[in-house]
Amino acid sequence: MTGYGAAEAPVAGGRLRIEVRTVNHRYFNLALRWPDDLAMLEPELREAVRKEFDRGHVAVQGRWTERAERRAPLTLDLDRAQQVAGRLRELQAALGLPGEVTLELVARQQDVLGTAAVAGETSVTWAEVAPIVGQALAECRSMRVKEGGVLVKELEHRLARLAEGVDLVSGHAPERLVRERDRLRASVVQLLDGRPTDDARLAQELAFLADKLDITEELVRFRAHISACRDALKGSAPVGKQLGFLAQELGREVNTMGAKANDAAITAQVVMMKGELEKFREQLENLE
Repeated sequence: MTGYGAAEAPVAGGRLRIEVRTVNHRYFNLALRWPDDLAMLEPELREAVRKEFDRGHVAVQGRWTERAERRAPLTLDLDRAQQVAGRLRELQAALGLPGEVTLELVARQQDVLGTAAVAGETSVTWAEVAPIVGQALAECRSMRVKEGGVLVKELEHRLARLAEGVDLVSGHAPERLVRERDRLRASVVQLLDGRPTDDARLAQELAFLADKLDITEELVRFRAHISACRDALKGSAPVGKQLGFLAQELGREVNTMGAKANDAAITAQVVMMKGELEKFREQLENLE
């Protein structure tokens, strides 16, 4: 599911901004763009994100919008300054140049004045960063929850359509068996051409045909899977993978109904149910 969240707050004398973006993905996939000076906090960050999302492509970006001012102290190399002043006076005398060797001139020369090397970066702890990460994740999660509510309604609509279809198939099933029984009897009578029929053999064949065409078990399992899907959608836990498995089982049952149908009305409902089931599966790609 898609989502976006961002948060920014002061950290270690600067300001740190964290953004979280998520898009649809079959599995959990995390991509980080993180400041080098906070690299030591990546394990805690990954763990925090993994706890929040079950699947999806999650992109987390952290950046300093303001950095702490770090002024290094000035250094003076007095020996170097004396050497520079002496050499400048020698040059002045050798060339017969007028003027004075001034402080400004000496100070501008290389290595006379400089800055001290700055120690390592300010240490930042996870406790300072965690609240910002938590707020960004919460905003992203909130957006995903809103989208999830819309998806749930769409999935429930598809399940209602599937339930209507299976009810219509169930209503046509007994009629189909009666028609097949009458058709078989008529065919036998026509083939015998007035000769007496073997009622026991005919009853046996009718029982075999009824068993071959019976879809009672498929109807029962199909309804059970629909009920399981509805129960899953009522919960708050991630259900994408569970519903994916149930959709696979629904497809298996509806395919068996179609193979056993031998009836135009049932075949029409099976085609409709396959279409609704495909739409159901497509939406599952967007659900966590």
